[in-house]
Amino acid sequence: MLRVIDISEGTSVDGPGLRTSIYFAGCVHRCEGCHNPQSWDPQAGRDATEEELLEIIKYNDFPVTLSGGDPFYNPELVAHFAKRIKNELGKNIWCYTGYKWEYIIENDRFRPLLEQIDVLVDSSFILAQRNISLRFRGSENQRIIDVQASLKEGKLVDITKSFD
Repeated sequence: MLRVIDISEGTSVDGPGLRTSIYFAGCVHRCEGCHNPQSWDPQAGRDATEEELLEIIKYNDFPVTLSGGDPFYNPELVAHFAKRIKNELGKNIWCYTGYKWEYIIENDRFRPLLEQIDVLVDSSFILAQRNISLRFRGSENQRIIDVQASLKEGKLVDITKSFD
């Protein structure tokens, strides 16, 4: 079971084009000015099965965004789900996290989830760096990362400027 706060079908703010965004419960970052503070509580929201969520994704036929909270709060569960999204539905996956790439890449627990993600928006939201003109991120410090290219090249491939 995955703990889900919300599912947004057909959103255009969590990555390019229309997307199905799934917001998971649980976050340790507790960013000041967070637009989704109800997601900090790991018990918030409701339980959802992978099958239920896969049916929604299949029905909408949009790329997928994993957000929260923080999908890396429960990386093992979300990795299994993301692998099914990739293998069974062939969908592009964006993911938002408050962790920095440099921390994620050094943590073996996060690797299985990272391997399923196409694009990662990393770093905690910083209220003092908030900028409402940015696409797909809330503060200047956050980066948009091509995960698969980064893993292949062994270094961060920052594609943030592609969206500015």
